[in-house]
Amino acid sequence: MSTLPSKAEILEWLSGHPTLNSKRDIAKAFGIKGAARIDLKRTLKELEAEGHLEKRHKTYRDPDRLPPVSVLQVKAPDENGDIFAKPLEWHGEGVEPTVLVVLRATDPALGQGDRILARLQVVHEEDHNYEARLIRRIGLSPLKVVGIFRKTAEGGRILPIDKGSDKEWIVGPDATGGAKEGELVEAEQAGPKGRMGMPKARIVMRLGDPSEPKAVSLIAIHQHGIPDDFPPEVLAEADAMKPAGLKGRTDLRDTPLVTIDPSDARDHDDAVFAEPDEDPKNPGGHVLWVAIADVAHYVTPGSELDREAKKRGNSSYFPDRVVPMLPDRLSGDLCSLHEGVPRACLAVRMVIDAEGNKKSHKFMRGLMRSPASLNYQEVQAAQDGAANDKTGPLLEPVIRPLYAAYAALKAARERRQPLDLDLPERKVVLGEDGTVTSVNFVDRLDAHKLIEEFMILANVAAAETLVAKRTPLLFRVHEEPPADKLESLRDTAEAAGLTLAKGQVLKTAHLNKLLHDAAGREESELINLATLRSMTQAYYSPKNFGHFGLALQNYAHFTSPIRRYSDLIVHRGLISAHGWGDDGLSETDIDRLEQTAQHISDTERRSMMAERDTNDRYLAAYLSDRIGAEFGGRISGIAKFGVFVKLDETGADGLVPIRNLGNEYFHFDRDAGTLMGADTGVIIGLGQRVRVRLTEAAPVTGGIGLEILEIENEAMPKGGGSTRPARGRGKGKPGGPPRRKENVAKKKDAKTKRKVTRQRTTKR
Repeated sequence: MSTLPSKAEILEWLSGHPTLNSKRDIAKAFGIKGAARIDLKRTLKELEAEGHLEKRHKTYRDPDRLPPVSVLQVKAPDENGDIFAKPLEWHGEGVEPTVLVVLRATDPALGQGDRILARLQVVHEEDHNYEARLIRRIGLSPLKVVGIFRKTAEGGRILPIDKGSDKEWIVGPDATGGAKEGELVEAEQAGPKGRMGMPKARIVMRLGDPSEPKAVSLIAIHQHGIPDDFPPEVLAEADAMKPAGLKGRTDLRDTPLVTIDPSDARDHDDAVFAEPDEDPKNPGGHVLWVAIADVAHYVTPGSELDREAKKRGNSSYFPDRVVPMLPDRLSGDLCSLHEGVPRACLAVRMVIDAEGNKKSHKFMRGLMRSPASLNYQEVQAAQDGAANDKTGPLLEPVIRPLYAAYAALKAARERRQPLDLDLPERKVVLGEDGTVTSVNFVDRLDAHKLIEEFMILANVAAAETLVAKRTPLLFRVHEEPPADKLESLRDTAEAAGLTLAKGQVLKTAHLNKLLHDAAGREESELINLATLRSMTQAYYSPKNFGHFGLALQNYAHFTSPIRRYSDLIVHRGLISAHGWGDDGLSETDIDRLEQTAQHISDTERRSMMAERDTNDRYLAAYLSDRIGAEFGGRISGIAKFGVFVKLDETGADGLVPIRNLGNEYFHFDRDAGTLMGADTGVIIGLGQRVRVRLTEAAPVTGGIGLEILEIENEAMPKGGGSTRPARGRGKGKPGGPPRRKENVAKKKDAKTKRKVTRQRTTKR
């Protein structure tokens, strides 16, 4: 007679054979025959009653395991391009299993929201428990739209809030989700196109009154797909964290490292201190300390916090809220360097000479206790002789030495010649009710510059250390401008009567000379804007291409791990390089460094676009009650469809549609970046001063419409009604009064004569 297996043996066998889970399979595996089958059946029922097994039809399985063939819902691709899926048949306790979808070359592409039937295999990888092979796709992912709901007799319609979209969506009577007239909603495509070719939609979320101030940033968050809710498992992991202790750390609690941030800062992730160097070999030198929150201690590779932080890539900042990279338990508490409490940190001690050159540096993993959380304004006031109760006791021991060290760093900066753009920054100021009360210029204090120089030096030290120790890292890369953009900048400079060096390796010093020559002139803002537009966008890369704008060869982001995932990777690199613990770079971090770099570069741009769109909407709301008012401004962009104007008062960008320029045809010259009237010969170019009338301000879309009244102090000509381009066309240059086509022709002839003369001289 066969021996009946124990309950533990049955569970162990099922765990190793998830596809052989019927009573017959179990009996065959253990050689159970005849009457013994009755005992097996009783044992299986006991296991089911105890919650160890779940009976599905005629098979048994562990309820804390997924069935071998399961229905999944596809999630959005992660930063590495991998596709994970939510198991819709998960009924177990604890953390939901993570399923990686492994696609073959012949499988169809999958999108977020797709439902699939897949065969699962148990794996034991760092970032997933199961791998799924597609059997078939059950349903397609829906397209999504954010817009204004309008009720109709047939249900309703959605008017998208995108500036460039005029396509409406039809909502059936059973798909409104209870949305009210004029309400802001998020909807997904609900089927094929309906009558008039409009897509059908189903409302999935009501976002409230679009005129409410809180809706402004909410629109951008949903529109750009920025995750703003933390999953329960991420919050649970954060809530379980405890403050780090001194074990294995350098005690820095007696070093007066102070935080200096904006007055409305939501977190404090960097602290600084400076003192004179007592080494007689370094007369007039300084010792600088920069301490950064040790986020890596709490956010370890492969954890739920790590996955969510990598997914977000960075925090996103709006006038009324922050969408953080980390839950508040970390970003606002354990990882924030609050005054008077011990906080884990990664610190670097740097020695500079009297001229601001870095002589040496050393990193350490420490425990600090900041004596004060200060803001820029009160630090600057103290330095200028107006200390308050908080900064007074810190003036001589802390604040004065910081400024002395900054004076040396400033001298080194002037020798290095990083790009020195002078573009005023504006800040949208909100009242208690969330409405815009003013748009102010942001004061650029020496206190701001001090912290900036300290952080740059710390970032350089981090990059140099990891390069020297041959540890993988993410560099902050800024490549030099491409040739075509430089040529365009030279044309703009020439039109303003300035020159940009040509025929040599471009350095930031050349651009700074151009900016310096333009300073104080009417064309100063134009030249600064044109220089900015000639720059490439900075990005992250595991390969080092240098940082052109800062004129630095080795540069990495180290100073903001609370709000940037790139900095967390650099921290892990430093931990691994120094052997400070097992929470450094993982093999997965290293293997996927290229994909991580691309992903966080993309999330950074996503946040920038969302923040810009939010500011546009706030500015449109601020101007919405001033329709018909006149403003001064400068042309900031030229396109085939119209002209962009930046208003002096608010910095808002408005569009003058081509139809509002005048009653004539305008020829768009892409190379010259100009529009020229066919009848009047007026040439509109980048940087010209204009006076405009506000014709439209739409807070929901952020659109601002304008009409040009004057250009370079002359009335804007209206033209005679041409509907086709003139035969004789010439290129015009921006930066001066509106020119007529006969003047352009003369300049073109003169330019040709100069070219011929140069050729003859060369031949001689």
